[in-house]
Amino acid sequence: MPLKSICIAGALTLGISLGAANLAVAQEKTAPASDNTKVNKRDRNKAEPTADRAKDNVNDRDIMAKIRRSLMDDKALSTYAHNVKIVSKQGKVTLKGPVRSEDEKKTVAAKATEVAGAGNVTDELTVKPDKSKDKS
Repeated sequence: MPLKSICIAGALTLGISLGAANLAVAQEKTAPASDNTKVNKRDRNKAEPTADRAKDNVNDRDIMAKIRRSLMDDKALSTYAHNVKIVSKQGKVTLKGPVRSEDEKKTVAAKATEVAGAGNVTDELTVKPDKSKDKS
């Protein structure tokens, strides 16, 4: 009897393992290729402002949080715009990442300027149009 239970448990474990392996292969084949390699290389430069290099002080954290909240509250913006990188260092804000249109780029920069003040925002946003809309 215990031998039968062990065999059943082994068969179930093997079946689950094979199913998980097939799922991982299927996901790997359908996942789109990452297109941010150049961006990652750029951000390795010590002079480039990145979120992990933002100063950990209350004022900069407050600025970044207010800008993020302003972007998230604007439901007209795309997910890309909601997820731009916002880095504040000594009150100077850098915006990085893709947005879907030139209008979105202007809106994100304007919202950051409202919070940080004129002359305190560096806009490094890029426009990356939605390719799925071109196919319709």
